[in-house]
Amino acid sequence: MIALRVYRLLPSPLRRRLVQMLPAHRRIGLVRTLVRPSGGDTRHPIGSRVTVDDGGVRTRAEVVAAATPLEMWHRNLTAVTTALDAAGVRYHCLRNDDHLRSTVAVVADQRDAVRDALDSAPALSGAEVRTVKVQPGRHQPDLAPTEVFQVWFPVTDPRAGLVLGSRFACEIEFWTRDGDVVRAPRHNAVIDETPVEPEPVRVAAALLSHFVPEADDHTYGSRRDLAVRAFDRVGFPIDAVYTWVDGSDPEWRDRKRAALGEAGGPLHAVAANSSRYHNRDELRYSLRSLHSFAPWLRRIFLVTDSQLPSWLDPHHPMVTVVSHAELFADLGGTSSFNSHAIESRLHRIEGLAEHFLYLNDDVFLGRPLLPTHFFHANGIAKFFPSPAQFGLGDARPDDLPVNAAGKNNRRHIQRQFGVTITQKMKHTPFALRRSIMYQIEQVLQADVTETARHRFRHHGDLSIPSALHQYWAYLTAQAVPGDIEYEYADLGHPSTPARLADLLARRHRDVFCLNDTDSDERSMAEQEAMLADFLPRYLPFPAPFELPDDVVAERRKLGATALWRRSYRPIPGTRRAAPIDAPTLPNNMLNTVTDFTAVRRPDG
Repeated sequence: MIALRVYRLLPSPLRRRLVQMLPAHRRIGLVRTLVRPSGGDTRHPIGSRVTVDDGGVRTRAEVVAAATPLEMWHRNLTAVTTALDAAGVRYHCLRNDDHLRSTVAVVADQRDAVRDALDSAPALSGAEVRTVKVQPGRHQPDLAPTEVFQVWFPVTDPRAGLVLGSRFACEIEFWTRDGDVVRAPRHNAVIDETPVEPEPVRVAAALLSHFVPEADDHTYGSRRDLAVRAFDRVGFPIDAVYTWVDGSDPEWRDRKRAALGEAGGPLHAVAANSSRYHNRDELRYSLRSLHSFAPWLRRIFLVTDSQLPSWLDPHHPMVTVVSHAELFADLGGTSSFNSHAIESRLHRIEGLAEHFLYLNDDVFLGRPLLPTHFFHANGIAKFFPSPAQFGLGDARPDDLPVNAAGKNNRRHIQRQFGVTITQKMKHTPFALRRSIMYQIEQVLQADVTETARHRFRHHGDLSIPSALHQYWAYLTAQAVPGDIEYEYADLGHPSTPARLADLLARRHRDVFCLNDTDSDERSMAEQEAMLADFLPRYLPFPAPFELPDDVVAERRKLGATALWRRSYRPIPGTRRAAPIDAPTLPNNMLNTVTDFTAVRRPDG
């Protein structure tokens, strides 16, 4: 990316001067042009092979329509074990210290047989094989460095931007005989030496990597003394929750307009601004990032104001859409336009796991992560304080709503625990516990309920899952600070295209947030074009809960509320809804669904 390198070499004052030559709404476009990927929009056919950069090494990768790191982990390990089985080579699988790679152990006197299998096995046709040197563990001082074979199938997307390659390789290591035992050539998390004659067993893939979900039904050959569960493996279910709105939906705009008319007083300038509700399809790509980089998640809940994204399959079991009517049933089931209010009710989602991640749709996982990035195996949550502060003093009507909520949080933390908080949290997935949110609601019932009643952001709000929960959990010994590689980019800042280009080239962050705080219509158009360049390149592979493009094109002709109405039916006696089985839907059900949506409109 020559333009990006040249842009970076310019002195900062010159870069700023270059950007400031244009009107504000065109500055992003200038930088975006300077840092646009050099490959253009070339698309390679599925099944072809192209040259890619795989961890700094040029290699040939197969172009595929879809793939995930977990699928490649399995593909590489399965191919190796299949080849060794066919060659009659005895082996055992064990946990690699790097959970994104797998390990197969073979006794050293079978090295030549392994080499022959790697060269000739049909199961490994098209695989990359390399030899790498590894060091013994620090408790193995008598062992010399040795070599392991790495085997993997490199794949890429049609634009050759994302490469799933050696990072997910299967490693074949060679154990040496020493009398009645065999000794490992390097450290592993279970045992350094073990009897020569093993008791063979099949083990669940989840015992071989913390990245593999508990529900994964793959098994691999191992030995009894290695088939152990690690103390630091997260075994409890973890869900994800999103809140989402499509501000371009005509029916939603009508609901918002009616609610503003009933607001009963002036609002802060950013409490109901358009950028807060603007939809750029970020949710689609944020969900892709979960599917690809967090396969250990159990379910995803999407909270909406009776809206449905055009690309989302409402029948897919992985994703459950929850309406405001359900969350606010005890308050009349009306629409809310206040994220603080909606967030105050997340723990009421039926079927939600005790441990869950809460994400805004502008937050993305940047690379494969383990559950332990967010929770310890004993259930304790992690949180990520930001150096940003929300200011001293009490909340005032002219405070930014996020700062006012932080000050209100502080007031309660001071009363409950006698300490003073000043820091915000980073814009990452928030690791939450349902029981803590219930506890906060029980102790602070009046303030939590008042927050839920504010249909637009208000200076009296609490920000529970994005800040209060973290401090409350920490001060009750249920959460600890954690570390995460993180990038925050303001979409309206002229430097953002260059930062996104760097992120695309390096893919070096665990999490990134692409936030829009307060942009005008012309700036939002530039930002939309920028994200349309970046997100499909960073996350090119569709998730299984996305509908085909031709179906999406038709559904986009309808508003998000109309799609909801066509896709969900009410559950009698409740404010909950269930997906409609469209092929068997009776005609009279359509009228029922329409009536169900109408009763939740503030003007209805």
